[in-house]
Amino acid sequence: MNPNLKFDFIVNKEKNIVNVEREFAANLELVWEAWTNPEILDLWWAPKPYKTRTKSMDFREGGTWLYEMYNSESENPQECHWCKNDYIKIAHQKMFSGLDAFCDENGVVNQSMPRTQWTNKFKEDGEKTLVTITAKYESLADLEKIIAMGFKEGFTMAMENLDQYIEAQFNLRKQNKSNNKARVTTYLNFAGNTEEAFNFYKSIFKTEFIGKGIERFEDVPASSENWPPVADNVKKMVLHVELPIVGGHILMGTDAPKEMGFTLTSGNNMHICLEPETREEADRLFNELSVGGNITMPMADMFFGAYFGGFTDRFGINWMINYISKE
Repeated sequence: MNPNLKFDFIVNKEKNIVNVEREFAANLELVWEAWTNPEILDLWWAPKPYKTRTKSMDFREGGTWLYEMYNSESENPQECHWCKNDYIKIAHQKMFSGLDAFCDENGVVNQSMPRTQWTNKFKEDGEKTLVTITAKYESLADLEKIIAMGFKEGFTMAMENLDQYIEAQFNLRKQNKSNNKARVTTYLNFAGNTEEAFNFYKSIFKTEFIGKGIERFEDVPASSENWPPVADNVKKMVLHVELPIVGGHILMGTDAPKEMGFTLTSGNNMHICLEPETREEADRLFNELSVGGNITMPMADMFFGAYFGGFTDRFGINWMINYISKE
């Protein structure tokens, strides 16, 4: 974790409360999205080696998030746990609270397990956002049980891995695009065989990789030196590669390792990425293309230097809008 970002974790056994203050190098809109979008929550919420898979989410007062936490390193069904969070109060981009519980896949609460009363508050400060988290329990025994399950360790590791993956990818994309000329690219995700695929494409189109060629997860930019090392079995995977094909069109690719919470399907492994010349055109494209679709990331200034958004249109096609100012 970046030592310049605040992270306080305080256990108050007299009040059966855990207080956490976690600062993020991102604007409020992006951080709020990470806490309220099930696709992003699935990437980081569960402590390792567990991962999260959302069954349903209705983010509104009175709504419920039903999700599964499973051990990604085991096929033992006993290492799969269902949970639900019943939302109590929501103030957009300010706070939300809810009552979390272990349950079955239909949302029936397991009365023998602790329940967590969450209150999460969000405050933007310049280019950073502070999230203040209060987790309250009915008894000291419940509190101690949750702590023993590794809340602090899991939260820390998962968020650092997600921060590292996002910033490293977009730093490299910014590095490889040296001007502000509009372009359209296709972004491909692979389950570990990006290098094989792109060498195949390279042999067909008889072109060369852009920039430094194949960048790997072990080639994390120097600005990320304070983050923990990438897992050994991920280091040689492809972090980013760009290949021109026909008519100046660019293929971009990356491995999306399961170790970082990614589960690829034939529907989420490909995006059309539009990189317009102006911020205004980025907004126009996003607003008009996303009508009737599902917005996964609203347009926002990202901490990695881009004005970025993502969505699936009403026809099921995945899009990214990415504007990078060269000023």
